[in-house]
Amino acid sequence: MTGEKDLTKLLASLSPHLMDDDFVFCTVRDATYGDFAELSPLASFQEDEGLSLLLTRESADRAGFRYESIFKCITLKVHSSPEAVGLTAAVSCQLAERGISANIAAACHHDHVLVPAEKADDALSALEAFGGCANLTSS
Repeated sequence: MTGEKDLTKLLASLSPHLMDDDFVFCTVRDATYGDFAELSPLASFQEDEGLSLLLTRESADRAGFRYESIFKCITLKVHSSPEAVGLTAAVSCQLAERGISANIAAACHHDHVLVPAEKADDALSALEAFGGCANLTSS
């Protein structure tokens, strides 16, 4: 089954789910993709500054990695197409209007929104009651 591309349908069926774990972003200089696989990162990205890892806080603490902030992950259970236009912008706008930062990672089937842990419940409520940003959802 292919993912949904229609923004109106996507927003109507986001089905956000708050994951239990706390997550942190860490950078490891002079590391490459595949290093630290034993820590089971939720995501990784090779950057000029090093290997960025999205880890559970527990894994980062065990490895002795430093991090600045703690995040919660909200998975949007709607099967979105990587070619869908506007979903990231609409979700970001919805959260920004409430003063909530959003780091969004897209995967093959779902989008995942990392928000500050202390604002996770507010972010979840905002996404559950999604009204959308008028300029993004009108046709």
